[in-house]
Amino acid sequence: MNKIKLTALSHTYVERDHAVITGDGFVNSAVPGWSNCEVNVVINEAMGAKFCQLLITMEKTGKLVGRTEKSQIFFYVMEGTCTIKTDGKKTKLKKGSYVYLPIGKEYVFDKPKANTKILTFHKVYEHLDGQAIPQTIIAHESEKEQNIYCDDPDLLMQNLLPDQADMSFDMAVNIFTYMPGANLPFVETHIMEHGLIYLAGQGIYRLADKWYPIKKGDSIWMAPYCPQWFGALGKEPATYIYYKNVNRFPTVV
Repeated sequence: MNKIKLTALSHTYVERDHAVITGDGFVNSAVPGWSNCEVNVVINEAMGAKFCQLLITMEKTGKLVGRTEKSQIFFYVMEGTCTIKTDGKKTKLKKGSYVYLPIGKEYVFDKPKANTKILTFHKVYEHLDGQAIPQTIIAHESEKEQNIYCDDPDLLMQNLLPDQADMSFDMAVNIFTYMPGANLPFVETHIMEHGLIYLAGQGIYRLADKWYPIKKGDSIWMAPYCPQWFGALGKEPATYIYYKNVNRFPTVV
């Protein structure tokens, strides 16, 4: 008996104010200066977002060469190892390492282990009078303390960038961990925009008036004011790394 392959099925959903991107429909994009790697554009301006989220898979000969211009870039190593050269220094990166490059920085990522996966967030930098442009950051998630969120010890937050502690930053990147059975204490509705990818676990996400099963590897875009809520399911913690815009005036009027 011939098996029918149902190629029209997908678990990806794109709505006006949110999207769930599961990767079953990824198509490679060529990026100037980035060679021997697969680049998947997960979130960007074409869908209504004001930032960009990429997922990069590097071959053993892969190389990322470029210079940040109007946009700052945050890199996070999800799997594997590689080396970055910036500011005249070389640093070895491993799973959990991250790099923040402000505008005007040249960079080279090379010497990767085959199938090294890197997540990136890109945002046009908004200058603030009286504040200097942030400096380059190269660090590892293990260096950041897990803080209790909303007085619930089953909700743990790591701030990888200074967030509100440094007004020169206009973007934040956090890692949020939910213990099994934990959930957000309320439905959030706010001006901040989010992009995220799940690093572990599974659960149910409410976005606007819809409910989605979510698991490791899935990405989500949330526009400003999209109602959002998450509850972790299963026997292991659910963890995601996410972007948000911060520290700038909420109006241009």
